[in-house]
Amino acid sequence: MFARQILQHGRHTLSLKPAIARHCPGALQTLVTDSSAGITNPAAYCKDLVQKYDYDSYLIGHFYPKSKQDAYFAIKAFSVELATVQENVSNSMIGKMRMQFWRDAVKDISSGRSPKHPIALALLRASETANLPAYHFKRIVDARATELETPSHLTIDTLTSHAESTSSTVLYLLLSLLSQPSSSLSHAASHLGVAQTFATLLRALPYHATKGQMVIPAEITAKHGVNQQEVFRRGPHADGVDNAVFEFATTANDHLITARDMLNGEKMDGLVPRAAMPIFLSGVPIANYLGRLEKTNFNAFEPKLQLRDWKLPWQLWKSYYQRKF
Repeated sequence: MFARQILQHGRHTLSLKPAIARHCPGALQTLVTDSSAGITNPAAYCKDLVQKYDYDSYLIGHFYPKSKQDAYFAIKAFSVELATVQENVSNSMIGKMRMQFWRDAVKDISSGRSPKHPIALALLRASETANLPAYHFKRIVDARATELETPSHLTIDTLTSHAESTSSTVLYLLLSLLSQPSSSLSHAASHLGVAQTFATLLRALPYHATKGQMVIPAEITAKHGVNQQEVFRRGPHADGVDNAVFEFATTANDHLITARDMLNGEKMDGLVPRAAMPIFLSGVPIANYLGRLEKTNFNAFEPKLQLRDWKLPWQLWKSYYQRKF
């Protein structure tokens, strides 16, 4: 897989480089009460939210120990909620209010209380059964808040840093949930999270292009002479876009390979510890998508790529029992 990238690039890419509420109290109240239907059963609310907006993570959730599944879906629902704020608000002020709500909620949860929001209530229950560091949640909120101001990235390094503060940090929380302290696993999770963010952006490229948004860093598009306006108008027919997609996909795959390489330490012999395997199943949908993208000759606009692959559940099952991703 990715023979073309190996020949061209040779080696891995390793670049790692409550005052508002007083002015608009009604809007904040709407935020809290909009999800009131889920307050009676926060766990079910979180699971339904993940199933609707992050189906890959929904499938992976069933590989977690039964006793940890509610907490898993709470963490993933929190991630979904923060990631979709930008799409669900009409202006940046409301977006900032939502972020402040979640900053306050994280602070409350760490003190043993919670606002009446189903995700916050579910996280409070999760924090009572596992050590979930509040600074991880705060890091995710801060990164998503920054995203409201600067939704696009000029360089791979800035996007990598954003990915580490969002997707990778979610994986750190899941390592804490399953009590898997390990520097090798943490380093693997860091790279896996970056690969996950890059693959997710590639998959969303057609959608964002219709909205006049470019998700591939300008550093890459400029290198291949891509005119963003041409991409918005002509999609896959824009000059250089296939090469830009190829390079971005290559970088995502490099991080996936590096995550696997990290498992050669601590006497793991390239295998994920059984107890940590549910976390690293996140790599399976990434590899699945990048493999399908390669088969389209890196045409990210190919409609088939937007469809769920019926083989993915089987691939997850196989990966879980082979302890590889």
